[in-house]
Formats: sequence, C-alpha cells, structure tokens
Amino acid sequence: MDVYLKKLEDELRLRNYSPKTIKSYRVCVADYLRAKGENLNLVDVDFIKTYLLSKVDAGKSSQTTNQALQAINFFYWNVLNYRGKIDIRFAKTPSKLPVVLSRSEIQSLLDGIANEKHNLMVSLAYAGGLRVSEVVNMKIKDINLAELTIHIKGAKGNKDRITVFPEILNNGISKLIAGRDFNEYLLASERGGKLTERTAQKVFESALQNAGIQKDATFHSLRHSFATHLLENGVDVRYVQELLGHANIRTTQIYTKVTNPMLKNIKSPLE
Repeated sequence: MDVYLKKLEDELRLRNYSPKTIKSYRVCVADYLRAKGENLNLVDVDFIKTYLLSKVDAGKSSQTTNQALQAINFFYWNVLNYRGKIDIRFAKTPSKLPVVLSRSEIQSLLDGIANEKHNLMVSLAYAGGLRVSEVVNMKIKDINLAELTIHIKGAKGNKDRITVFPEILNNGISKLIAGRDFNEYLLASERGGKLTERTAQKVFESALQNAGIQKDATFHSLRHSFATHLLENGVDVRYVQELLGHANIRTTQIYTKVTNPMLKNIKSPLE
C-alpha cells in the first residue's frame, strides 16, 4: 500500500497539485485501500459504491464523498493506468448561500482587534477578497503600494491573480514592512516564518465573539462579504469573478442571490 501511495503522491506532484490537495487525496486513497484490504490493483465498482455508501451512512457530507470518489478515480487512472469505466456519479451537493457580514459588522469586527498585525490581516482579507491561505502566504513583495494592488501567487488551482488593495491601509502596511526584506512573509510570526492558518482563524473567531456577532461566520466569510459588497456597489459580476479568481462565473453569481435588491425591496404580506 505504501508503494501505491508514494506513486500517487509523485503523480500529483508532477501535475503540480497543491500540497493541500496532495495531502487530502493521499488520506482518501489510504482510507479506501485499507478498507479494500486485498487485490488493491483490481477495480471493483460494486466495492467502491459500498465504500462510498459507508461514508454517507456515517453522516459524511456530499463534498467529502465526492472528494473520495475523485481521489479513487485519480488513483486508478493515473497510478494504475486503468482505462475502464467507473460508472459512479458524484453526489449532489446542497446549494447553500454564503454567510455574509454587513459593513457595520465588519467595522465592529476590526474595532475589536487591538493587535495591529492581526487587525491588518483581517482588514486585508476583507479588502482584497482573500482566502486564509492567501493571507498567511503573502510576501511583502506581493503588495504594490503605488498601484494599490495585491499579486496573489499560486492560489487555489495554482493560479495567480491580481486583486485590489485599499489606500486606507497604506500607512499600516508601510509601518509593518519598514526595514524588512521584500522576500519575507508580510505577516511574519513572532517565532519566525509565517502565521499559521489556524492562528488567523482563531483571531477571527475571537474578534467575532468580542463584537457580539451571532452569525455562523468563518474567516472565509470575509471573502464572501468582499464579493457581496462589491456587487452592492455596482461592480460588474465579471470583474468580481476576476478579483476572486473564479474559473466559472456561476461560482461568482451565487453572491447575486445574497445581494438581490429586488428581493430586499419586497415587503412581507404580514402587516
């Protein structure tokens, strides 16, 4: 099994998959191979279905089940060079609206973060529509203060993109980077290196609690809020798509459901 997992990792690395995807595929395939136990090189579609159903019965989400199927497909096709048909459809995923914080909630959130570096981190995430991984991996050289842009490198899908940087943060960032090497991480840890994603998430969770916001928000809600507020400001959805780095505009269009002014103007019949 270890030989197969090493080959899987090598194939994923050759295709330039992200470290996070490599890790999750490896975990999925390892779990599947342990469940199969024998004849690991033989494809048994019925067993794969039974395996996936066990995930469903265990209460796993459709996203988890789909990722397992995706990893198994990749393993058989690219490691074992299987060319038969694995006739299993992906599970239907529920359509959920993103949790969005209002502008006043964003301000309350920031007002409650006394640590300057942490405040800049949360501000940047909202101001540029950044994922938590993009915030902690950002280097000083990625911010162009003159042009008010942020160059996101090797983001999801290993894609680069340019997003906006707010002039209001210029002084804070200038102070943070003064005298430092441009190749250093912008949000360096006190112990050296970069802040962890978990640290960033804990900062957000603490700020959310301190602000008394009851919404089921996560760090990623800052990105959702960025997109929603841009649309409310009249920015074309295609530009929002580009700033977020979405490959498909349908992914971006989910925010039009949150910010639909026609729906918000309808009054309930209960007077």
